[in-house]
Amino acid sequence: MSRTLHGRMKNPIWLFIRALLAFLIFLPGTMPSALAAKKVKLTWYGHAAFKVETPSGGVILIDPWLGNPSNPHTDTLEKLGRVDYILLTHGHSDHVGETAAILAKTGAKLVTTFDLGANLAAIHGIPESQAGVDTLGNIGGMIPLPKAGAKVTLVSAVHGSTLRLPNPKPGEPPLIHGGPPVGFVLEIDDGPVIYHTGDTDVHTGMILIRGFKVDVMLAAIGDHSTMGPKRAATAAGMVRPKKLVPMHYGTSPLLTGTPEELKKALRKMRKGMEKIVVVMKPGETRSF
Repeated sequence: MSRTLHGRMKNPIWLFIRALLAFLIFLPGTMPSALAAKKVKLTWYGHAAFKVETPSGGVILIDPWLGNPSNPHTDTLEKLGRVDYILLTHGHSDHVGETAAILAKTGAKLVTTFDLGANLAAIHGIPESQAGVDTLGNIGGMIPLPKAGAKVTLVSAVHGSTLRLPNPKPGEPPLIHGGPPVGFVLEIDDGPVIYHTGDTDVHTGMILIRGFKVDVMLAAIGDHSTMGPKRAATAAGMVRPKKLVPMHYGTSPLLTGTPEELKKALRKMRKGMEKIVVVMKPGETRSF
């Protein structure tokens, strides 16, 4: 070591810099929280209905069947405040829920497939300003959500998607085409990545979703109409989320899957994997 460098290393300023670097390297938990990702508030209303409150103050609803029997808050719709976007995975009534009423009440924009969006708008008289080409897309497409500081990608789901007509005339079919079912990968600015599976079975395309580096996976586990706990565990093995929130169970006697069965299936896959499961109660809000 040269005399010049040796002299610098004994200088009080250099000693301070060395100490500070050692502090930052060996004590990463003390780094300023501003460098960490900001949290979002996630509210589960039961079934597949969620509210996402982003760090920018935006509000996103997903599959807002707020009147489902699991939701303990019967006045949810009346007390619902700001909503910027409603994301619909498919056209079944237990997912469309009160979408039309919420759009009319809040002025939110509808985010779904072109097919479902166009038919839903025609049936309920939703204006193009709330269900236009800027927020309707197809599988694989990314849609910006600037009012919520986020963006969403429509991904494949294996299910059906029909839309029930409110007052079909004699001889008319009660159901019309609702486009392909989808899931949503929601990427929040400075926040987590949330994957809502929609109503789906496990499928090989979920391996590609791993590339989004999902923080929170909202996974259907009810069985009968969607994947059950064992197949949801297989899906989690493909996606590899940091946290897994089970949904779409318990709202009907037919939906028999339980979080306990999900944990058991995950534990069988790999010991300790069940620790990623976060069981929420309907009406509960958590930060992620």
